[in-house]
Amino acid sequence: MAAAKIIVDGLVQGVGFRYFTLRVAEQYGLTGWVRNRLRGDVEIYAEGDKSVLETFITEIRRGPRFGHVDAIDVEWKEATGAYRNFSVRG
Repeated sequence: MAAAKIIVDGLVQGVGFRYFTLRVAEQYGLTGWVRNRLRGDVEIYAEGDKSVLETFITEIRRGPRFGHVDAIDVEWKEATGAYRNFSVRG
């Protein structure tokens, strides 16, 4: 198990990006959360198998139809096992 802290920059607020991320995370059986940040970007924390997380990140790069991802920063971490599902925060 691995974890990834992901910062997504671009047109990612007000376009359904968090709910897109939720659907993709649930599809891949990941746990963690997604939230908007005050800077206008989105932060994601996801846990799961590293190869699945890599596929998840590829999907996130595409983003929802009305959004546009300019950049993604990924910081790999050790999984904590603290989450039972994936959720949208604030």
